[in-house]
Amino acid sequence: MSASPILVNRAPVLTLWAAVVAERLGHDRDAALTLGKAVAGLNAQSKGKRLGIYEEKAPPAKKAGAKEKGAPETVPLLGRAVPVVHTAGGLRAAVKGRAEQPESVHRYLQQKFGEHLDAVESAMRALARSVPPKRLEADAFRMYEHFRPEIPAGVRGWGAKGRLSLDRIAGAAG
Repeated sequence: MSASPILVNRAPVLTLWAAVVAERLGHDRDAALTLGKAVAGLNAQSKGKRLGIYEEKAPPAKKAGAKEKGAPETVPLLGRAVPVVHTAGGLRAAVKGRAEQPESVHRYLQQKFGEHLDAVESAMRALARSVPPKRLEADAFRMYEHFRPEIPAGVRGWGAKGRLSLDRIAGAAG
């Protein structure tokens, strides 16, 4: 393992880790990429609301006579209930009812990790394979908390880059 850390913010790290976990839990690569991106987005929304960066929106008023829609189908991943839709290409995470595109998630990860993407993904895959799926399902977010980049607390850390260490990823199974 390389001891040299990689400078990146937390969102792409969580996106990639959640995708790796989703794949280990049985989702195909394309579905996993979209699920990973959705988990990172849901976490960012929660944190943004907690920090006062995003306002809590009131649910839209229901129109008289409007039919109730059933609750959207979800997939549990890293403590989140990720809304999903079925497409011709398979299961995809949905944001505001629209299917995420695995190609755009892959481009995002390539942009954020650059030349380090393969090494980081390989380290994450090794970590995911090092524990049984049931334990991974229960402990995946705790593992992420162990290796995620350190950033300043509060609003100062919003969008900040930190150092990601491959060695810390390898040691996260604890």
